[in-house]
Amino acid sequence: MPDTLRVLMLSKACVVGIYQRKLEAIAAQGVELLALVPPAWRDERGETRLERAYTAGYRLETLPIRLNGNFHLHFYRGLAARMRAFRPHVVHIDEEPYNLATWQALRATHRAGAKALFFTWQNLVRRYPPPFNWGERWTLRCADYALAGTESAAAVLRAKGYAGPLRVIPQFGVDPALFRPAEPAGARPFTIGYIGRLVPEKGVHLLIQAAARLSGDWRLIVTGGGPLEAELRALAAQVGAAARVQFEGQLPSAAMPARYAALDALALPSLTRPNWKEQFGRVLVEAMASGVPVVGSTSGAIPDVIGDAGLVVPEGDVQALAGALARLQAEPALRAELAARGRARALARFTHDQIAAATVQVYRELAAAL
Repeated sequence: MPDTLRVLMLSKACVVGIYQRKLEAIAAQGVELLALVPPAWRDERGETRLERAYTAGYRLETLPIRLNGNFHLHFYRGLAARMRAFRPHVVHIDEEPYNLATWQALRATHRAGAKALFFTWQNLVRRYPPPFNWGERWTLRCADYALAGTESAAAVLRAKGYAGPLRVIPQFGVDPALFRPAEPAGARPFTIGYIGRLVPEKGVHLLIQAAARLSGDWRLIVTGGGPLEAELRALAAQVGAAARVQFEGQLPSAAMPARYAALDALALPSLTRPNWKEQFGRVLVEAMASGVPVVGSTSGAIPDVIGDAGLVVPEGDVQALAGALARLQAEPALRAELAARGRARALARFTHDQIAAATVQVYRELAAAL
């Protein structure tokens, strides 16, 4: 194995500043790390420009991206040249195996004589049309290692024929020094938060309906953007809750600890669709680390992420969701108990340092085979 392990990571997700804390943790373990990211990434919420927040100990550089916002077809200009100049031992392709960027990076990795791994969240066995199914099969056959965000994602890889080494490691963790319990709040309404995309499968419309059934003094803060915002605003007015539901758009990642500090509960009422179910629910982990009780649906990975550290309700059940929120509103002792359990669970399973250590172990396994 080389004396100094050189790793190149290609990751559009790492335009988000708080995610870069994992990169610092990887570099701290003796890895010479070059992280390549696009200058910005576009999705339903709009454009997220690169936030340089945690950059100690490694190189964070931008690479021009083509077809920005196209999840399957985006690719990078100049990737092979950067790879040749850096001469990595391992290339970490932070992309799904059916994406063009993955195929591009895997081909360049082979030409550079390095080892390649990819990451997947996909937790449904989906069959893609050509050329995506061709590229996916080639990736599963030719990659040296796979990382899956959950056990269900790992099972999908095996069902699709991946026979190589595989490890379950979430994509990102949480910094418990950044996301931590806030000082006790003064008098305020019972404050529920939703953080994420405003799209049908996230179930925000159900949350608005459930919150409208609460009695007493409450408010709902919806953080994020997406195509459903106007429809959700209209729904809040329709159920008589427009004055209690606050839409604040997407916040910079550095502002998120303060957002959690203003919440008494966080809800993630995701809905399973034929082509999607909740793949992880990172906001749950951030809320738990922040000492905020969480309520989630039974969609996908949510029950496994929450464990016994929050309340889980059947997906699509507005009455059950309203009941869980009402319990948290009425029972401060329950909120305190779940806050403590959530913090403990986040520290035990989901820190950046833990995820970085497990990831570096994979890098070293790959480098030992060079």
